[in-house]
Amino acid sequence: MIHPTAIIDPAARLAEDVQVGPWSMIGPDVEIDSGCVIGSHVVIQGPTRIGRNNRIFQFASVGAECQDKKYRGEPTRLEIGDDNVIREHVTIHRGTVQDNSLTRIGDRNLFMVAVHVAHDCLIGSDNIFANTTGIAGHVHIGDGVILGGMTGVHQFCKIGSYAMSAGCSLIVKDIPAYVMVGGNPASARSMNFEGMRRRGWSAEVISNLRQAYKTVYRQGHTLEQAIAQLEALPSGTELQYFIDSLRASERGITR
Repeated sequence: MIHPTAIIDPAARLAEDVQVGPWSMIGPDVEIDSGCVIGSHVVIQGPTRIGRNNRIFQFASVGAECQDKKYRGEPTRLEIGDDNVIREHVTIHRGTVQDNSLTRIGDRNLFMVAVHVAHDCLIGSDNIFANTTGIAGHVHIGDGVILGGMTGVHQFCKIGSYAMSAGCSLIVKDIPAYVMVGGNPASARSMNFEGMRRRGWSAEVISNLRQAYKTVYRQGHTLEQAIAQLEALPSGTELQYFIDSLRASERGITR
């Protein structure tokens, strides 16, 4: 399971069935659960915990010290869930003590070639980040998000669940749940209604979200006025996601 040229620190803890390819290096304070496949020339540093059934392809760097100049070698952490695919040249850095000392990745995410995830990012599950997407420090991303190739995300941005960006987008403000953006700087274009239909959401739910989008983006309201109107609409989990993502914004939403 472990190639003889791989270098595994004695303090690392690997499940018995973990596969490690040639010339990979796994440092101390690294824990890798069962079913993981680590390709060749991968570097994993800790403290890092990696869950089950993850695939990490060649030349990825996982759990390295961050690029924040304030970092002084504190023992910060990286946590990765289950069933993620981390492709070639992906870089994922640990957190900083200026935040919660933690970078966290959920489950079933796809990180395509050369994606960068900076320190203190909190990323949910079922996301797709296309080639060379760059996610700066302290970014929070929900579930089911798709970021097109070469998207750049400014630090401290929040991206709500099921949002999307077009390729080459520059995201400098928060993106509410479901909203599709594009451009440099990014601007709101619509909601991901096709994705809603593919998930089997009812026509009523989609209609309510369409009206919610118009309330925020087409009727000239301030954000506070729009939220007040949304709360008068028929309640539902999907609409509440949208309202919660609006309330959570600190940088202002992408318009």
